[in-house]
Amino acid sequence: MSSDLNRRSFMKHSLAAGAAGAAAMNTAQGATPNDFKVTVAPNSKGTMPAGKIGDLTISRMLLGGNLLTHYTHSRDLKYVYNLTAAYNTEEKIHETMALAESYGINTLSIHNPPGIVPMLKRYRQRHGGKMQWIICPTAPPEPGMQKYADDVKGLVDEGSEALYVWGVHSDALLAQGKVDFIRQAVEIAKDHGVPCGVGAHDLRVVVACEKAGIPNDFYIKTFHHHNYPSAPKKEELVRPYQEFPGYWCKDPEETIEVMSKVTKPWIAFKVMAAGTIPPADAFKYVFENGADHTLAGMFDFEIAEDAMILNKVLSNLEDRTRPWCS
Repeated sequence: MSSDLNRRSFMKHSLAAGAAGAAAMNTAQGATPNDFKVTVAPNSKGTMPAGKIGDLTISRMLLGGNLLTHYTHSRDLKYVYNLTAAYNTEEKIHETMALAESYGINTLSIHNPPGIVPMLKRYRQRHGGKMQWIICPTAPPEPGMQKYADDVKGLVDEGSEALYVWGVHSDALLAQGKVDFIRQAVEIAKDHGVPCGVGAHDLRVVVACEKAGIPNDFYIKTFHHHNYPSAPKKEELVRPYQEFPGYWCKDPEETIEVMSKVTKPWIAFKVMAAGTIPPADAFKYVFENGADHTLAGMFDFEIAEDAMILNKVLSNLEDRTRPWCS
């Protein structure tokens, strides 16, 4: 028993040390530059279809940021967070971004925890990376909007090509009856000359923004089907949106219906329901049913296959129900 406990203690402290070390590497301002060269793997097209959001050309697949910030939506599997943090060091994140670029993925969408923007800047400075950033300000839209405006200015000054109102914020503002704060947030970003979108888990955010005529340039909205084992059951769907995990699309059929009438570009996210739906199934579903772009959170070893799957899906798309809006 004593030996068993010692082994458990060793593993616990080893994982904690690994995660702490990875976090330090990811936020260290003076990390040693890494020289690497990523080439396009055999059979890769090295290109990807793209659309337009404002003046930006955006690949149909964007690199999702959650795995890069170690936010894994791993449910009750707590070790997955530490494992991801230990794997996705700054060097590995830079390699992942370069590999994504080599397959034609030209844009990253990411939220903004501490240290992320400096890490993205180091990628550009050290490796000449051209990956575009779509980032959400961290400050919540609130009366006066001064903190939000300062956050927006900082992100634009640091090199962000587009911004969006974080879905966590827009969902909450809708629930509080404060949709006008979403408008103000969008207008502040647009005043800085960059496209601005609205993120949402709650479909009613899109409905409210469209009804209010908010001048956002695009939406980032959750979208996936419910044909997977841990999907919500019908009796669970009566619960309020706020009680659903952030990776769920509560009502995909209603989402298809609402978005079919929206003429702004739509970036679908959580399309694989946090890893429970295979990429081929997920990509086919979202593009057939109206999405203009898809976010895909990927480790470096998944990029080649996912890029080729997406190219195949788009080249054989026959039953799309919504006109391309991007």
